[in-house]
Amino acid sequence: MTDTMRAVVLDAPGSPEALTIRELPRPTPAHGWVLIQVKAFGLNRSELHTRLGIAEGVTFPRVLGIEATGVVAACPGGEFAIGQQVVAMMGGMGRTFDGGYAQYTCVPAAQVIAFSSALDWSTLGAVPEMLQTAHGSLTVGLDAQPRQSILIRGGTSSVGMATAVLGKQRGMTVLATTRNPDRASALTGIGVDHVLIDDGDVADKVRAILPDGVDTALELVGTPTLPDTLRSVRVHGVVCFTGMLSNQWTVRDFYPIDYLPRGVRLTAYHGDAGDLPPRVLQDFLDGVAAGSTVVPIARVYDFGQIVEAHAAMEAGISSGKLVVTT
Repeated sequence: MTDTMRAVVLDAPGSPEALTIRELPRPTPAHGWVLIQVKAFGLNRSELHTRLGIAEGVTFPRVLGIEATGVVAACPGGEFAIGQQVVAMMGGMGRTFDGGYAQYTCVPAAQVIAFSSALDWSTLGAVPEMLQTAHGSLTVGLDAQPRQSILIRGGTSSVGMATAVLGKQRGMTVLATTRNPDRASALTGIGVDHVLIDDGDVADKVRAILPDGVDTALELVGTPTLPDTLRSVRVHGVVCFTGMLSNQWTVRDFYPIDYLPRGVRLTAYHGDAGDLPPRVLQDFLDGVAAGSTVVPIARVYDFGQIVEAHAAMEAGISSGKLVVTT
């Protein structure tokens, strides 16, 4: 290992061009931390929020990246073997300490999950945060059960598509939205049963298919569409607020009796690596290798294309995950 590394640094909020690639000292892990040689990382809306200056608890300058995929380069505590394939995510990565937009990242061992796979790094790099959020939303947020129905609001996002894949594995009936009819085939291609074109009024479209409403719904767009998503759900059904593609996540003058349909339950999900059991990760990757599971990747970028990649994420022009390889 060299003493330096290339990393993407954000000195202050700004446009995609505010992300600059620099040579930095390679971090040295303390006991209980793991140094990961990053092979690939996915892009996340959380990082867009940080770059735009609307994320809380961030100090600058900062190496962004709430996830990373690679191999263990050093582990003073012995929690993982050198060379072990691992993913890492959340827990302050890219916010309170430097994250995965680098050739090396140093993270607490509790945020690291080991796996073994012969898949290419661009595929592996798409998985950790996407799978953790989709799995956590289904299990913790929705307590989704086999053969239930689910509405995914924001269906062509990476988390939306991953949730659809996991939902079909559970035998669920999956309804997913897109604002662009040209993206419908991307959803049917991963097994979505009903693609709904989102013109702001999805509830009527849902009830034309399921008159009583869906059993569960995952809100990934944000508070602008949340009332309509709530109206899409049956009595005693559950809506989980997980994402905010709209960059809007607060409800002003919230009056529950007026806002919530009678008998519909509203929950939220935000989690970390502890919500993704190693067996779930390994089984997912094994399924991808066997061809029975799909990783919804929109595009893979080289490290030097980080500005272009962030501009694409902000524009919202892709269906699926954007990945950067180092």
